[in-house]
Amino acid sequence: MALYENNIKLKGFLGKDAENFATKQQKTFTVLSLATKSGYKDKQKNEWVNHTEWHRIVAFGKPADYAKNLKKGDYVEIEGELRSTEYDVQVGEGKKKTTVKRRGWEVRASIVKKLAQPESSRGENPDAEPITEDDAA
Repeated sequence: MALYENNIKLKGFLGKDAENFATKQQKTFTVLSLATKSGYKDKQKNEWVNHTEWHRIVAFGKPADYAKNLKKGDYVEIEGELRSTEYDVQVGEGKKKTTVKRRGWEVRASIVKKLAQPESSRGENPDAEPITEDDAA
């Protein structure tokens, strides 16, 4: 049994085409924007209430090579590790300007798989359709 584990597995739709970058040392990496959706049925209104969560996925090495040609709307499965980064942000104006620490989250992908488009689940949840970043609130 492992003392610590940091594993995450996500399935969802890409909100835009894969973005490819290179580090200063010329190592390439790929960034994906993945949407997952969850929801529940409001029994009082008899309608579905959905929530979309956007995930920043970063892949290096072989997973990056595979992911670099993925397109907006592709249905994918990602396995990896949840990572956080801390950064400073200036807030306020003039003399009230101050620096605060913020934390961002991303998934460092170890496996990227393109999946076959799922059968529509419209009978169960009419809002369960592929979404794009334009749909995000």
